Amino acid sequence: MTTATLHLDMTMSEILERFPGARRALFQKYHIGGCHSCGFQPTDSLRTVLAKHQVQDTEAAVQTILDFDAMDRRMQIAPKDVVALRKADPKVRLIDVRTEEEWEIARIEGAELLTQELFDELRTAPKDTPMVFVCHSGNRSLDAAAYFAGHGFTAVKSMTGGILAWSDEVDPNVPKY
Repeated sequence: MTTATLHLDMTMSEILERFPGARRALFQKYHIGGCHSCGFQPTDSLRTVLAKHQVQDTEAAVQTILDFDAMDRRMQIAPKDVVALRKADPKVRLIDVRTEEEWEIARIEGAELLTQELFDELRTAPKDTPMVFVCHSGNRSLDAAAYFAGHGFTAVKSMTGGILAWSDEVDPNVPKY
């Protein structure tokens, strides 16, 4: 089984680079990759991982990864579009999911650092609360947006490229690290 963009002989490293949501997809559907006993090595092929976990319908597994990728792409928003969105709707919350140490190095004006208290607050917010998640390069924020979307939130986005892209495309005064 092969597709133009994803095939069974790709390594997990290659897959995760091209399809950042693949780990979430495999874990949610097949309980693969979430812990030591169900994990995989970056050099393992998708074929090897699926065989190890006795997933017989490899086409469905590939489709699951592609479906998650399509969902992830719908949640992504470019930095310049975040600026426009925040101007159009001042209720949009910009949630920074980086560590406190990263936050101290560089931050976007008006962003909120995701602390346990803020996380608890957001989980109980109305499901249509507009939120844009941001991290260093766009992967952790995508995981956060997917988490909230998976819990019924309808207006969540992940800023593509993270604070690095923000520095390049919006505000060069925000330090890169």
